[in-house]
This record gives sequence, structure tokens and C-alpha cells, in this order.
Amino acid sequence: MSSLPDSPSKIVDVAIGYMAAKQLFAASEAGVFAALAEGPATAAEIAERAGIPANVARILADAMSSIDLLTRTNGVYANTPATARYLAGSAGDLDLRKFLAFLDAVSYGHWLGFINTVRTGKPGTLDMSGDRMDLFMGGVMTYNALHAKMLADNFDFSPYTKVLDYGGLSVSFLVEALSANSSLNGTFFSGGPLVEAARGVLAEAGLNDRVEIVEGDPLEGDIPTGFDLVFLEHVAHRYDDEQNRVIVKRAREAAVPGAKLLLLDFFLDNDDKQRSIDALHAGEYLTIDGTIVYPEDQVHGWLTEAGWTPVETLSLPGSPRVIVAEAR
Repeated sequence: MSSLPDSPSKIVDVAIGYMAAKQLFAASEAGVFAALAEGPATAAEIAERAGIPANVARILADAMSSIDLLTRTNGVYANTPATARYLAGSAGDLDLRKFLAFLDAVSYGHWLGFINTVRTGKPGTLDMSGDRMDLFMGGVMTYNALHAKMLADNFDFSPYTKVLDYGGLSVSFLVEALSANSSLNGTFFSGGPLVEAARGVLAEAGLNDRVEIVEGDPLEGDIPTGFDLVFLEHVAHRYDDEQNRVIVKRAREAAVPGAKLLLLDFFLDNDDKQRSIDALHAGEYLTIDGTIVYPEDQVHGWLTEAGWTPVETLSLPGSPRVIVAEAR
């Protein structure tokens, strides 16, 4: 019956989605996934390993298995490949627990006041006091590191020799690109605390000798030139329409003819069914700080006007989309 078009199931599933999210955040913070890194376990064994009450361990484990983030076989729970990789603290892979902590401690509170944003069009107040700045930056940079990995898995960097991250938010995109192509060298053009964060990430990755860091403003001043690949990663949503027109024009000036541009962000589309992750982030960006998820066709207009020809759009798993364009 639940498959009928007039079934309430979808409405109810979406309406109680916050319950799943909050239990995911709690399971991550309490160490349920990390406890199962030791091997499959019963609820009582999870409780002992994680140091939480047994009844709570059962509730969390059942909730996570119900949304396919754990498996349950004869009362024994185990991580899925995804939770084992991203939430169990496995060495050598991307740990998304900081991203979940940001969503729980910072983002969720803004959504509690979302109806005020709906009525006024104005975001809530983004509180960066105390340890909230560390939570915010840790979560955002972790999420960006995921996007960078997904981009490297879905784009071939081998034809390129010189890449510019223009106005970049996270140097992780250069790290992944250079790791995929040992002949590639990069420039990170950005400013403020993002530059210092980039230095630390590059040092940890052992790539200082292949990346030049240039402090600058994407809207004005001198820019480096001569690149056959340009990143605009998480730039578009941070600027208004006119500023974005300037940025994509200056990015074109930095590129040689025939160069490729990778413009990564969330976009609204004109398909019969909008991709969910983009539409939901439109609300997230609006309520957090008033930034914008733009329609894809509007972005195409900026690019065409600036001397870029849009070629294709890549949809990255669990991540933004990438508009690929070529310099005319």
C-alpha cells in the first residue's frame, strides 16, 4: 500500500527525517561506529565499548540499521562499508565526524529558526564565539575534503600541467589533483585565514614544493596567469551576481585558450526532478549566512559572457555539481 501515489509514507518519512539526523549525530559523537570498528557486536557489546547505556545503544543501533548505516543480523550489528570508511575513525581515510559535529552544533540550531528566514528572507545570526569557529571551520573543511576526493574520482587530471585554484575555500582540491597527476603544479590564490589553513594542509600532504600560495582578492588587483586548468570551488555561492560576473571574467584572464574551468558548487536546475542535495543546500546557505545557491542556467550566462563555453555538468556523489567549461 505504501507504494500508492496517495500514500502518506513519503510525507511522514521526510517529516521525521530530523529524528534520523539527530540520532546519526549522536551515534557518531557517542562512538557507535568507532566501537564497531573493533568488529560486529550486540547492542550490549556496543554499549560496553562506547560507554553508553545499553538501552540507548540498542535505540541508536536499530535507528542506524533502519536507514542502512549499520547492518543487523540475528541481533548483531556491523558497520556498512560507508560508515566503516567515513565514520569509524579508520586510519588513512577521510573522517566525516567533524562534518557531522558541525551540522549538529551549528547548522541544526539555524534550522530551528528557519520559519523566520522563510517569512523575512533574512538568515539567522551566525554565532562564531567560543569553540563554534573551530566547529564551523572543521566541519566545512571536512566537507570540502570530501568534495575534493569525489572530484578526483570523477575527473581526469592527467592532461593538465598548471592549475589555479582561484579564490579557493579549501586547498584540498589542489592536493587531490596533484596527487592524481605527479606532473601537475598548482597555485592557490586566496586570502585571509584560508591561506594559513592551506599552508598547513600542504605541509601535511608534502606538496609545498608543487603549490605556490598567492594572497589576493578575486575581485580586484593582480592575478597569476598562464593556466590550463582553473578551479572555482565553492566560490559562486559566496558572492552576488555582479561579483560572480567579475570573478569568472578574471578567471578567464588567468587561463590560456582551450583551458578547462571546473566551477564547483551547488546549483538549482530545470530538470523535472531537482537533485535533492542542491535544493536542500539552498535552504542551508540561506539560513546560515544568506549566501546563494544559483540556478545553473544563470551560471552558464556568466561563463558565456566571460569567454567560457560550458561543456558538461558532473554530479558528484554526496557532493556539489561541477560545471566544466572551456576557455574560448
